[in-house]
Amino acid sequence: MAESEPVPVPVQLGEKRGCPEDEEEDTPSKKPKVESDHENGGPPHQDEEEEPEGETNDGEEDGETFADMMKYGLTELDVGILKYVSDHEGFSGILKERYSDFVVHEINKEGKILHLDDLSIPAEEVPEAQSQPEESDVLTEEQKKQLGELQHFKNKEDNVSIEVMDDTKEKRTLVHKAIKTQFAGLETKTEEKEGRKFIVAYHAAGKKALAAPRKHFWPKNRGSFCHFVLYKENKDTMDAINVLSKFLRLRPNMFSYMGTKDKRAITVQEIAVLKITAERLAHLNKCLMNLKLGNFCYKNHPLKLGELQGNHFTVVIRNISGTDEQVAQAMTSLRQTGFINYYGMQRFGTTAVPTQQVGRAILKDNWKEVVDLILKPRPGAEKEFLVRCREEWAKTQDPEAALKKLPNKRCVEGQLLRGLSMYGKKNIVTAFGLIPRNNRLMYIHSYQSVVWNTMVSRRIEAFGLKAVEGDLVLKGSKKFIFLFCKLIPELVIDCNARVFLSVGKGYRELLSADGLDIDNMRHKVKDYSLAGAYRRIIIRPSDVSWLVIKYDDPRISLVHSDFEKLENKPAPVFNNEGKYRALRMEFSLPPSTYATMAIREVLKLDTSIKKQTQLNTTWFN
Repeated sequence: MAESEPVPVPVQLGEKRGCPEDEEEDTPSKKPKVESDHENGGPPHQDEEEEPEGETNDGEEDGETFADMMKYGLTELDVGILKYVSDHEGFSGILKERYSDFVVHEINKEGKILHLDDLSIPAEEVPEAQSQPEESDVLTEEQKKQLGELQHFKNKEDNVSIEVMDDTKEKRTLVHKAIKTQFAGLETKTEEKEGRKFIVAYHAAGKKALAAPRKHFWPKNRGSFCHFVLYKENKDTMDAINVLSKFLRLRPNMFSYMGTKDKRAITVQEIAVLKITAERLAHLNKCLMNLKLGNFCYKNHPLKLGELQGNHFTVVIRNISGTDEQVAQAMTSLRQTGFINYYGMQRFGTTAVPTQQVGRAILKDNWKEVVDLILKPRPGAEKEFLVRCREEWAKTQDPEAALKKLPNKRCVEGQLLRGLSMYGKKNIVTAFGLIPRNNRLMYIHSYQSVVWNTMVSRRIEAFGLKAVEGDLVLKGSKKFIFLFCKLIPELVIDCNARVFLSVGKGYRELLSADGLDIDNMRHKVKDYSLAGAYRRIIIRPSDVSWLVIKYDDPRISLVHSDFEKLENKPAPVFNNEGKYRALRMEFSLPPSTYATMAIREVLKLDTSIKKQTQLNTTWFN
């Protein structure tokens, strides 16, 4: 879902981890440790609602700095984020200076925080009736070495021949299976030369078939789904799954997960895949970049979106100005009082045309405005190919001519132009439908989020934090006051209590100002008629802890990642006399909440990319 929000400050890239053919990236991925660009991670909607695909994805910056691009970006005030719940003094700091400053570990439905800490293949019980030589036993070490070199195109020959001394069908079957299972991408055949039989291993379809799928024997006592922990750096969940799908020659929908984690972070989450062995998955670790797979096990069920308990965050705020006492006050308040559960900035995109404006136009059934907002030229620096595309559209209104200006047709602009080219400008609704459904709904969700944020700010301005008549209160084991507000306005006025009457009146006024009727929110297109839902106003994080650290080198990572621990790399060493100070905080959040909003409450600072980029630019210049 999202990859936008806080601050990208390019510093230094690490070395590559390996894969010569990660074709999913238009530009080479780099090994973590220092750079890049992501936001929060979490469950289905937790800090993952992406900005429209393609508006920031391809090409170089063409000489323009990121700060230039953000001059016309949104601030928190623009999207209704106005209030705080605590009275401590805020302080400045830089959020997500590098992606390794933001680490997310998924919390599964049993409440366990997931870690990548085991790369081994799980041992399986083999029924006595199936007892037979291990696949690995039928290949010698020398043969394995030759096959490995063949697999990775490191030998001069285009095949490896293995003579079958014990010429039985059973023995040949074992050798065929061992090669195909242990060396993904290799095909085998039996050949006879001078009266001797050989099994010949070769690449089935060149480098693209590094992990071609094939129908392997699947034991009845083994669960149908291989569950594993996916560790990723600077890559969003769908990008990672697309990479795995390509190497395993599977459709992406063969994978299941509990929530998406966006790009600019180090994230750890559980994934399940249907009838792919742990061994095949583990072999991919040799050639993947910025991804690592481990903690394999077999189960009889896939994963479902939303069935996680939440996410555990480790966040580094660099160059903080607050004293140790100010930091302690702020973090204690976060633990005891919590924060306003606003929808975070990544919900609203990063360009000069906010996504909520497109959403409002969709709800008003103003399709000409929808096209205009997505395709028109916009202020602020932008990638050159998008500038050329927009200029062509403004000049000619010719979708085919504008489409030719785009090197990547998969971006939102490209998909819309392709739809207009196919169906014509009089069939905009159909043309707009070529944009993936999640991207289309994102625009409406963005508008709903602005409305919800605005009404929550008004609710807190009017009544503070105490529960009053008309509030819906969730009673817990110890805590009693949790405030809720309606996401969709039409249902708010069902309650006659004074809070809902007040908030309901505000909803009516707000939507009326946008040309919408609160009593008639059903859309002609079913997809754009969304049901209502309640959302908590206040969230109290759990497992809150913090540490103020000092350091000298701004390029070093300040968090010891799971991958570094597996590699037996030492934890960061801090210098008590260092010239820089950072706050490293940890906390856990339930699904559908934004970690940046918790951080905002601590710092009392605008978390928008626009403001954070200004902080970064000031510090580094």
